[in-house]
Amino acid sequence: MTSPLEMTLLLLLCSVAGVVVFRFFNLPPMLGYLAVGIIVGPHAAGIAPDSERAQHLAEFGVVFLMFSIGLEFSLSKLRSMRRIVFGLGASQVAGTIALALLFGWIANFWTDMSWEASIALGGALSMSSTAIVSKMLAERLELESEHGRNIFGVLLFQDLAVVPLLIIIAAFGNGNSKELAFWLVLAAVKIVVALTVLLFLGQKFMTRWFNIVARRRSQELFMLNLLLVTLGAAFITDKFGLSLALGAFIAGMLIAETPYRHQVEEDIKPFRDVLLGLFFVTTGMLLNPRVIWEHPLLVAAFFFLPILLKAVMITGLARLFGSPPGVAMRTGLNLAQAGEFGFVLLNLILDKHLVEPVLLQAILSSMLLSMLAAPFIIQNADRVVLRLSSTEWLRQSLQMTRIATQSIKQSGHVIICGYGRAGQNLARMLEHEGLSYVALDLDPDRVAAAAAAGESVVYGDAGRREALVAAGIHRAATVAITFANTPSALRVLHSIHELEPTLPTIVRTVDDADLEKLIASGATEVIPEIVEGSLMLASHTLVLMGVPMRRVVRRVEEMRDERYSMLRGYFHGADEDDDERREQVRLQSVPVDENADAVGRTLDELGLVGDGVEVTAIRRHGIRGVEPDPDTKLRASDIVVLRGLPEALQQAEERLSRNRRAGAVA
Repeated sequence: MTSPLEMTLLLLLCSVAGVVVFRFFNLPPMLGYLAVGIIVGPHAAGIAPDSERAQHLAEFGVVFLMFSIGLEFSLSKLRSMRRIVFGLGASQVAGTIALALLFGWIANFWTDMSWEASIALGGALSMSSTAIVSKMLAERLELESEHGRNIFGVLLFQDLAVVPLLIIIAAFGNGNSKELAFWLVLAAVKIVVALTVLLFLGQKFMTRWFNIVARRRSQELFMLNLLLVTLGAAFITDKFGLSLALGAFIAGMLIAETPYRHQVEEDIKPFRDVLLGLFFVTTGMLLNPRVIWEHPLLVAAFFFLPILLKAVMITGLARLFGSPPGVAMRTGLNLAQAGEFGFVLLNLILDKHLVEPVLLQAILSSMLLSMLAAPFIIQNADRVVLRLSSTEWLRQSLQMTRIATQSIKQSGHVIICGYGRAGQNLARMLEHEGLSYVALDLDPDRVAAAAAAGESVVYGDAGRREALVAAGIHRAATVAITFANTPSALRVLHSIHELEPTLPTIVRTVDDADLEKLIASGATEVIPEIVEGSLMLASHTLVLMGVPMRRVVRRVEEMRDERYSMLRGYFHGADEDDDERREQVRLQSVPVDENADAVGRTLDELGLVGDGVEVTAIRRHGIRGVEPDPDTKLRASDIVVLRGLPEALQQAEERLSRNRRAGAVA
């Protein structure tokens, strides 16, 4: 019998070898972990016969993954997604169980399967892999896309649905179906209490507590506190019968409301990636190749049918909830595979003897195979959608047309990939230098707000070759990749290298850890934020010491001096919460109606000069004038771009939108 140390070293060695092989063929690392688990597991080579000890540790990989995703969300965003979570998510779980009941009724002609067993299996098959799907969506920068929001809303409901499903299956096995209603009500009360404790009490407590810890100026203490908060929230939800991952997700959302979000995100990465890899290894250990060999048709049926039926059903439900055909199909394809919580339900089904062991092993094998196939399905979802949806071709063509319309008159321009804060700052600098640009971004709220103000930004995925061609890559002077996500940056660099291998490309990254990899992939310049910060510090030190840096230092000083005007204020997207909107200076576009009292009056007369608000631009007949004169008279259909705090912006918008009749009556 191997010792824990020998087992750990063996799993590490096999994991490293497996990931190296799979990355050599440009396949996702998680497939390497799953393959390693299958090979070394008790049903194959038998090198790691006891997988139960490792499974408890591996569960924390999903915990830290959900915590990291929670950092990207906010309470306001979760509230805005309630229709997806409790509408589309509930419909998906209920629909899968209904399909299982239908197939169970049909199967009764050949075998004896109770309706309780059908409901239990339907609940297990309704789960999708939170670990695989959310990790791939994050790497592909698709969490904020339309299908990304649908997918994550459904995954959140599935996590919540695990609790009542466990209660139902346990009641079936104990013959306590009559007491089922009581236990379900009790479960609902537990969910409400747990969420109330974490969301409302935790929201008031979190910022104050982190402030206390941060003032101690100890990195070790900060890290210990981070682990305490993450695992403590997971412990609370676990004690209330909910999943560990749900508690970690809520903890991440609460910390996202504090100023320590970005530091926490960097600190948690090592724990998340290592433990998540171990989770996939232990998941692979569950697969029994012997069952596949002895019952290939049964395993194949449970592999193909659930994937096909779930994809079709979720696509139809997403269409009912208002998603376009392409978005609905991507949602269905991304959620078609089985999930890790399905294994928890299968174990309970096995304990309660609701289903024959052979049938259960075949279902388990097919679920694991579907998780193995999930990365391939997700990576090729776009191709499948384009082949199956005729309207998607039209939608993609319209999207490319919008991008091409924005760039068709431009030559020697800059293509900005990502229009967050870094992208907007770059665009302002280019604009002040009289240089043209086209920005691509996947946040529809941000794109709509910035485009209304006349800024050259369009909705599009910079990782797609078609989007880069439509943005005029063959006429562009350079490309700037502003999102600090290495996998996504590598995807964009690959497309650029295929289209224009000599085009200069500038890439933003957090630190210099991936600098060589990015340069090897074709980046002309890589800007690590940490290194760049030290260069700024050095330049100021040299200036103070009397060393002239001429134009470079002068330009850096200008940017610092003007950061409260030229670089201050941003178009807010869906990923920013209500507190950020209240406390930060922002930009807002206000259209002037033809019946508005503001028509024919100057900015000075309207009180828009000073008073906490600044008019940064006026868009008239498609032409954008920057920093207009106070004596500029407004015309009907003008779009006024304002900068200021939300309260001042609201007052200014009321002045601009006031109707003449209302003004006369007043």
